[in-house]
Amino acid sequence: MSSRQAPPVRHHPSNAKAVGDLTPVSDLRDRASALAALDQRLRQALPPPLREQVCLADLRGERLVFLAPTPATAARLRACREDLLATAQVLGIRTRDVTVKVARFPDDTYVPPKAKPLPRAAADHLRKTAHSLSDHELKALFLNLASLAGDDTAP
Repeated sequence: MSSRQAPPVRHHPSNAKAVGDLTPVSDLRDRASALAALDQRLRQALPPPLREQVCLADLRGERLVFLAPTPATAARLRACREDLLATAQVLGIRTRDVTVKVARFPDDTYVPPKAKPLPRAAADHLRKTAHSLSDHELKALFLNLASLAGDDTAP
């Protein structure tokens, strides 16, 4: 038997920041929000059928980058280049070019595969580990995780 003990559980101080409050993450969130708002405004310059089929992906320097689902849609969007540039200028955004990339959009109907059930051996190891822990909170977490294996894993 090993005489090693589990490392102590680190408790986070009450003044710990949420991940969303950290500067790099909040900057990314703010940029994504700004791009989404700009996307909505720019697409208003497009004809109705095209407006629902494309989206603004990025603003790189003075270049608007749009995504289109098919080459035909990308060609129609490229034909609207001047309208997009004029709208951007009215919005106070300095742009000189529009790039359109063909890319499939994420499928809203995608359902991730169902997680495989926890194997009995893994649940047994979690229970054994839990019983060897002195930290009651960590012990409860391990036992809870082991319980996800289902009723047939009880010893």
